[in-house]
Parts: sequence; C-alpha cells; structure tokens
Amino acid sequence: MPTQPETQQPHILQNSVVVFSRNYLPLTRINIKRAIVLLVTGQAESLHFGTSKQWEVRSPSIILQVSEHIRLTTANPQRHWQVPPVNRREVLKRDKHTCQYCGSSKRLTLDHVIPRCQGGQHRWDNVVTACERCNQIKGDRLPHEAGMILKNQPKAPIHPAVIFAEQFWNAQQTSE
Repeated sequence: MPTQPETQQPHILQNSVVVFSRNYLPLTRINIKRAIVLLVTGQAESLHFGTSKQWEVRSPSIILQVSEHIRLTTANPQRHWQVPPVNRREVLKRDKHTCQYCGSSKRLTLDHVIPRCQGGQHRWDNVVTACERCNQIKGDRLPHEAGMILKNQPKAPIHPAVIFAEQFWNAQQTSE
C-alpha cells in the first residue's frame, strides 16, 4: 500500500488575528485556529474595519468568515494580569539581558541600586541587571558613590496588553 505524503497546513491556517477586548483595546495576536475556537464558542465576534482581511473557513457543518480582527464578547475575571514577582528571570527580561551600568551581556547578576545593608528593598524599582564586574565595583555603595550611572531607571514591568496596544497603534500609524 503506497504511503501518502504528509499533508501540509493550508496557507489560511498560518494567518494570525488581532484580538481586542470588549472595550476595543488591542490585547494580543493569536493564530487563526484559536480565533476560530473563540468565534464558534461565542466568546468573540468578528470586527470589520475598512481594510480588514477576511478568510472563509469551511467545515462539514459550518462556513465561517474569520476577520483579521476579533473582539472578545465575554470577560474572564480570573484572567487579571498581575505584576510578576521580582526574580532573576523577570529582571533579566526587563533589562534585556544587559548590564544597566556598562551594557555588557556577559556574566550577569542582580544588583540592588540602594544596597540592602543601607535599607534598600528587593522591589522592582531597586533591582537591576549588572555584570559581575560592575556589581563588584559598586559593592555596598550607591551608584553615584561608586562613580557609576544607571542606563535606565528600574521600574515594574507594564501589562503586556499595554505594550501590544502601543505596538499595534504605532504600526497602524506607520502603515497609513
């Protein structure tokens, strides 16, 4: 019996869809399969903007028009985003894996801007990524006492939907 070649995903299933909140805030981009599930289960509706693309998806029992923009129709109160805890992985991610004093990306550690021995706390606004060398030079001193300058002021991460919304609207403005 001859074997059939593996079927590749149709091109349409490789598209992505922008998801808006009930209040029309762009939240994220998802694959079209997830968008279909949200539409079929009634958790979302298609949005039709002037230049929106639309794809027709067929199954044995339904023909569905999927727009490149959908809006959630339900709210899930358990899906509230919380500021992540201050830990190595999250601080490195926020600081883009670079030392906040010299810009190096090698041998990274965490540094308390106001040292803990001077009353500094382990909070988002006091912890930065530092290479071992800068951390050792700074020691238990404040940055200005060690003659060092922070490249960026440390702060808590912002909601991913806010970041996505800014990127989405900036992309819309540049494409016009």
